[in-house]
Amino acid sequence: MNFFKKLGTANLFMLILCAVIILVAEYLFLSGDQMHGLFIGLWAPTLLGVMIYLKLVRDGRE
Repeated sequence: MNFFKKLGTANLFMLILCAVIILVAEYLFLSGDQMHGLFIGLWAPTLLGVMIYLKLVRDGRE
């Protein structure tokens, strides 16, 4: 429980959103819509990159 408090609600929400995006991308890819699956699958690393950037900006201010 301490890990989730340290992580923060916004970061936890983004990580859950990334997991959902990956599952949707896998479903699309395996169901035959491979191009849409690849396109949506690229959203997760982009979202993680934005999350890392925001953390670096926040840590730079402190």
